[in-house]
Amino acid sequence: MSTLIAEKYFSPFDLLFKDFFKSEFDFHPAIEAKIPHPIDIYENKNGVHFEIACTGLDKKDVNIDIEGDVLKISYNKPKEEACCEVDDCNYIHRGVARRSFNLGYKIASKFDLSKAEAEMKNGLLKISVPFAESSKPKSLKIK
Repeated sequence: MSTLIAEKYFSPFDLLFKDFFKSEFDFHPAIEAKIPHPIDIYENKNGVHFEIACTGLDKKDVNIDIEGDVLKISYNKPKEEACCEVDDCNYIHRGVARRSFNLGYKIASKFDLSKAEAEMKNGLLKISVPFAESSKPKSLKIK
């Protein structure tokens, strides 16, 4: 159907979205979408830093592993009953994410993973990885 004929039979709204659901991928409700875990990553003069949101978690619940040049951060949510299953409650709004996460980052050789440090404060996990000694700027003396 040509655009001219389509404009005659469809509203502008229909034309705007006519091909929205025509794709290789199946449509999935937003509730099933995988939302990336909130994290900030930045580099400064001291190295690379990760700030990971861990609201409501205790530091013993979060695992940090180093495998070769990969930094892995994970949390596995325990199977527990929801409020509604226990108290017969009816949620009006559910905005607090209670889900597991498994993050992995390949760290460049200019950073020294063996000297990485981590701390958790107020629901924010901070991991700092300093520069490797071999990658720090050096000055040479002229002979």
